[in-house]
Amino acid sequence: MAACQAAGLKTLLISGGFTHFSERIRRRLKLDFARANTLGVAHGRLTGTLFDRPWGDIVDGAEKKRVVLEVCELMGISTAQAIAVGDGANDLPMMQAAGLSIAYHPKPAVAEVAMLSIMQGGLDRALEVISAG
Repeated sequence: MAACQAAGLKTLLISGGFTHFSERIRRRLKLDFARANTLGVAHGRLTGTLFDRPWGDIVDGAEKKRVVLEVCELMGISTAQAIAVGDGANDLPMMQAAGLSIAYHPKPAVAEVAMLSIMQGGLDRALEVISAG
């Protein structure tokens, strides 16, 4: 992530998980943006429900794609300039919208459609492709 940020890339985390974790990762990696599901809390305890958001109740594949499209529009860039990294089926819509899709230790269906698949090692392996472009 540091290499991407040093190159001037904006970094986003769009997760079907929960803000409890995504915000920690966003801060630790100094990401520009994060979107995830928010669990409901009442009287200091988790309720087991998802907090209603203006964009819907869950970050699913459609929401991941929508976020990529919206951020590209807000930044004034084409989706062809976006890079999406994913591993599961709910990542496919955003990966198909991006100019470069990277499957990272993916499920077989994701590896089949991604432009680049990293099956071993870390995400730093993608730097070879990104820096060559």
